[in-house]
Amino acid sequence: MKKLCLKIVMGIFVLLIIGGALLWNMLSKEHREARSLSLDSHYFKHLQDGIYTGKYEGGMYKWRANSVQITISSGKVTAIELLQNKENKPLEFTNTLYGKVIASQSLQVDTLSGATLTSKAYLKSVESALSKAQIPE
Repeated sequence: MKKLCLKIVMGIFVLLIIGGALLWNMLSKEHREARSLSLDSHYFKHLQDGIYTGKYEGGMYKWRANSVQITISSGKVTAIELLQNKENKPLEFTNTLYGKVIASQSLQVDTLSGATLTSKAYLKSVESALSKAQIPE
């Protein structure tokens, strides 16, 4: 009976190790992808007034999917509103991040401490909206 219990415990232990390794691999891939997101800063040069929406699909596993609405007035971003997100970050998070974008009129802002990957994902949806607001040259 003791041998059977030991085999069961060892089997569970092995399964936990394998599951943990698979999860770690999955998380590592997603983090590498999120870290490599680039943000294009040229989108603030020629903006057409109006309201535009943008979205980011959330990466490999769609964990950071989000969409925004931006308002352009007098060629400047005057408002950014989060429409949808999967992570359910508090409004304080997005208001702080979007406030930095509006103040600097740039996507090249400091990301929020402890949420660098999420910040970049939220900025990608703003970039998507900005690409629609471009005045054709």
